[in-house]
Amino acid sequence: MTLRKAGALLAALMALSACGAESVWAPEEAVARAAYVPEGPATVTLLTAINNRSGSGGHSALLIDGAQRLLFDPAGSWHHPNVPERNDVLYGMSPQLFGFYMDYHARETYHMVVQEVEVSPEVAAQLSRAVQEYGAVSQAQCALSISRILSATPGFESVGTGWFPNRMMNRFEELPGVRTSQVFDDDSDDNLELLQAQGRAQLYLPEEFGG
Repeated sequence: MTLRKAGALLAALMALSACGAESVWAPEEAVARAAYVPEGPATVTLLTAINNRSGSGGHSALLIDGAQRLLFDPAGSWHHPNVPERNDVLYGMSPQLFGFYMDYHARETYHMVVQEVEVSPEVAAQLSRAVQEYGAVSQAQCALSISRILSATPGFESVGTGWFPNRMMNRFEELPGVRTSQVFDDDSDDNLELLQAQGRAQLYLPEEFGG
């Protein structure tokens, strides 16, 4: 699939994406100020929360490291006062803030599966545009929104589209060059207190944090 055809398909998909979802739109100044530019090659990382008891998928998110780092967290519940959001796209996800995000999701009932693959800068740019143009996502459509975007992107067509995080995770695993890891934590399932503590925590510059 060419980039032009992929863009046309994404435009059609976006018309169906935002029904019933609440729009959030951070001001331009906040988004520009928060921008975090990662080091290294362009990558795309699929994040999947897996229930430790049933093995079912509870949530999906997509991390894009391109010209800047974007976290597409469709219908997600994590937030931070220093992370601007525009319709489920989170900006400024430094290593420290990304660590907060992972700590919030990995707990006694869930672990996180992290699947990273290197991509060209052009593909990273296309995915960055796609998540920013997709629109606010309704509840229970995290995997559907991500799979729609990925399946319309060159190199990710085999992911297909679907509603289930596990199925998307398994198909993503079959892509060439995927590096997979898992994050476990025994924190309480009640992570509201953790979220509040993260909001009060001192933030460091990326170089001070080691990223």
